[in-house]
Amino acid sequence: MTQPARPLAGAIGALAAVATAWICAVRGPVSAQPAAAPPAQPATDEAARGQRVYQKYCRECHGQQGHGDGPGASWVSPRPRDFTAGRYKIRSTETGSVPTDDDLLRSVRQGLYGSAMPAWDRLLPDGDIADVVAYVKTLSPRFSTDAPVPVVVGEPVPSSPESVSRGEQVYVRLQCGKCHGTDGRGTGAVTTDFEDDWKQPLRAADLTQPWTFHGGATARDVYLRFRTGMSGTPMPSFRDTASDAEMWDLANYVVSLGRKPVWSMTAEEISSQYAAEAAEAKANPVGRGRYLVDTHLCALCHSPIDAQGRMLPGLRLAGGQMVKVVPYGSFPAGNLTSDRDTGIGAWSDDELKRAITQGIRRDGSRMLPFPMDWPGFAALTPDDLNAMIAYLRSVPPVYNKIPTRSRPLLPLYLWGKFKMLILQQDPPIIFYPGNAGDRGGRS
Repeated sequence: MTQPARPLAGAIGALAAVATAWICAVRGPVSAQPAAAPPAQPATDEAARGQRVYQKYCRECHGQQGHGDGPGASWVSPRPRDFTAGRYKIRSTETGSVPTDDDLLRSVRQGLYGSAMPAWDRLLPDGDIADVVAYVKTLSPRFSTDAPVPVVVGEPVPSSPESVSRGEQVYVRLQCGKCHGTDGRGTGAVTTDFEDDWKQPLRAADLTQPWTFHGGATARDVYLRFRTGMSGTPMPSFRDTASDAEMWDLANYVVSLGRKPVWSMTAEEISSQYAAEAAEAKANPVGRGRYLVDTHLCALCHSPIDAQGRMLPGLRLAGGQMVKVVPYGSFPAGNLTSDRDTGIGAWSDDELKRAITQGIRRDGSRMLPFPMDWPGFAALTPDDLNAMIAYLRSVPPVYNKIPTRSRPLLPLYLWGKFKMLILQQDPPIIFYPGNAGDRGGRS
């Protein structure tokens, strides 16, 4: 097993950390409990082949039974699709209709931009993709009872200054700014935080970042989102509130809001972009702190898991995840919620900063540099450290009393250090299922 990855703010660093920590969490001796049984063998050969593809590549996020509750589901946003409901956001069909096969094939091939759903077109052969789509359809009875009802796409309105201007007026009339802001990036919005039909958190799209649009960023892609709505989310269809031409104008306006991506910027433009983002982060420390906690994967260690590696409900950041580092001992992760008795509610900011960046506990004892990678967190800027603490203080309190860590035998401890420092052998790291904390009789 490798040591936990050093925390990085960038997406590549986050993915590397996920891969490293996830191998430890899932591949270690998680539990003696049996895994959930897979669904029954599908009736067709195509779907049966697709089931094997699904179990190999898809169940980590979408779950053994397709409920969107796989081991990886709690760590990504938006949450993976629950295939059993038969409701899909990215479609070319009417509201309430199941998607076409082409819709599903496209989503698997190109992925869903701005989400954890990758593009599989260069990873899987076309036959496997067709097979897994056939299998996914068997997970919901709707595909056997309902036929897709494709929308009739109206005549496209070419983009022009006049169309964009009309689209801006439609944007105001339909009150799109209540969710997306007057500028498309949340400014002046009533809220940008929502829940889907499964009570999972969602954020309104930043319309200035078209590379994050799940269904694509062309005017036709955007038009379809207005025309079909996004089932299971607060995003409605505008079929009954706007004409076809108005939706095309609105699509052209939304496309016009897209800013230049970093990979297309000059060095001067990149510096200016990052300076603006830094100013925004400082003005919204809780939002910045949430981003840091998410990308640094704090919940991965500070949330207990079940036998299949899924986060236990209601215990996000509440600690109780037992991590064993051989031969250094067992380390129960601390409760990072704002609970005053068992979490960080009674800690001062200085105490939290010492723990995060220096590995000094509240009682003055020192942590090892693992499994809590405080040497990596020492690289946080003062603003980012303050933002992280501001967000953790906003996390609702969860009572979960964490036991003290175990101490290793001195000879084994010294032998472990010799193997790591001299023989260059990383210590095995094992994540155990269940909550090691005491809920005090709370469910």
